[in-house]
Amino acid sequence: MKHLNIKVTGKVQGVGFRETTKMIANQMMVNGFVRNEKDGSVYIEAEGEDIFLEEFVNWCHEGPDRSRVENVEVSNGEVKNYRNFEVFKK
Repeated sequence: MKHLNIKVTGKVQGVGFRETTKMIANQMMVNGFVRNEKDGSVYIEAEGEDIFLEEFVNWCHEGPDRSRVENVEVSNGEVKNYRNFEVFKK
């Protein structure tokens, strides 16, 4: 089990990014959450097995059809044992 903090920048708000991220996370057995940030980025905390997290991060570089991902920053974090994947509304 591994924990990643992911910050995605570009045209990632108002394009269904959070909802699509939840769908992809559920398919890949990744738990955690996604939320919009005030600076226009999307912040994700993701936990799962390495192989699934690698695919999940690859997807973050693409995003949903209407998004335009410019940068993805990934850092390791402390495992928090999330039970599911949630979309946080701000």
